[in-house]
Amino acid sequence: MTARAPTSIVLRDLLSQETPEQVTLGWLMSQLGDRSFGIVLLLLALLGLLPGVSALAGVLLMVVAAQMILARPGPAFPHRISAQPFATRRLANVVKRVVPVLRSLERIIRPRWPTPFQMTKRVIGGVVLLLATSLLAPVPLSNIPPALAIGLVAFAYLEEDGALLGIALMAALILLSAILLATWEALSTTGWVPGLF
Repeated sequence: MTARAPTSIVLRDLLSQETPEQVTLGWLMSQLGDRSFGIVLLLLALLGLLPGVSALAGVLLMVVAAQMILARPGPAFPHRISAQPFATRRLANVVKRVVPVLRSLERIIRPRWPTPFQMTKRVIGGVVLLLATSLLAPVPLSNIPPALAIGLVAFAYLEEDGALLGIALMAALILLSAILLATWEALSTTGWVPGLF
């Protein structure tokens, strides 16, 4: 069995080949293969940190998470979006900024404690779907904890680090429990549900 290449190398090699001057999202997804879900989750999690677009990122994350639960081979987007060309140099600029950060993280995050791929994909899809709904809340700064949790889960999934993935999923469940408790308490003040305390 050959060792899994780190994501930083996959992204670097993506643009070291004969890449056309313009590429599409569909082309990018086909080049990333089984890493396409992880990359998309990571990028959307980063968008989820931004206050103006966190709700949009949440909706897109819910769509991608649903596709993971259905065990699709990769993220599917409408043809109009996936076929829209953009300049390769824009992609190259993003990759140049991301690769050094990934390299530093990959010193401690690496493949270990392997998990069943399809089952793991479905579990992650379910957890991300629940976390993504909290990005829709119109509460200032409430987008940051779930977006960070999704980013951590996505990177652990990308690097097939079962140890980190277990920690990330546990943190996500604790966060979801806290969100559920806060939501219940908020609803109890309106009289819609009985209070817990």
